[in-house]
Amino acid sequence: MKKLVLATCALALSAGMTMAMDVVRMGTEGAYPPWNFINDSGEVDGFERELGDELCKRAELTCEWVTNEWDSIIPNLVSGNYDVIIAGMSITDERDEVIDFTQNYSVPDPTLYVALSGDVDVDKGVIATQTGTIQAAYIADSDATLVEFATPEETLAAVRNGEADAVFADASFLEAVAAEDDSLVVLEKQVLLGGGVGMGVRESDAELKATFNTAIDSMKADGSLNALITKWEIGSTFE
Repeated sequence: MKKLVLATCALALSAGMTMAMDVVRMGTEGAYPPWNFINDSGEVDGFERELGDELCKRAELTCEWVTNEWDSIIPNLVSGNYDVIIAGMSITDERDEVIDFTQNYSVPDPTLYVALSGDVDVDKGVIATQTGTIQAAYIADSDATLVEFATPEETLAAVRNGEADAVFADASFLEAVAAEDDSLVVLEKQVLLGGGVGMGVRESDAELKATFNTAIDSMKADGSLNALITKWEIGSTFE
């Protein structure tokens, strides 16, 4: 019996050590403030950095942050370069065919247009979006002319240099940019796209998805998620 107890304790200790050594790699873009960006110290920062750290703490997970360009962020999740996408990614049926999502940690953020003047015809003009986004898909199905760029900053540059008439992106991103650039005008037209923002996981990682869902639930329940949403001004809070 004594040997059995010792063996059981040793197995439990070994399992505990294995769990402690496990690292969940959090993949983000690092180029979409205030959701995620690289700060002056060269570290991932923003709403999703603070949210992700808190979720990992509540889930008792050891997490590290990895940056990846947006246009390959889903393929590199699937191939195992990291374990989670937390990068302002809207939940859509098309993406859900390739990866799985947690519940949303943000309600749908209105999509806005930003231009150099308020009289741009966004319905038939040349509109810049980031490639692989729900905004790009929306413009592609409209009467406007779509031009896609790899990064959010390139979409803004296209408007500033006359290559595009307007940028079409999340309100939280564009409003922050326009507040610091007097040359940019936020247009009145708004569009609601997607089913909110969630964490992307591989379809085989059901346990990890459930773990993060529980942590998100706890943050919704105690009001801490709404507090972060308000702090970073990323959209409407949960009711």
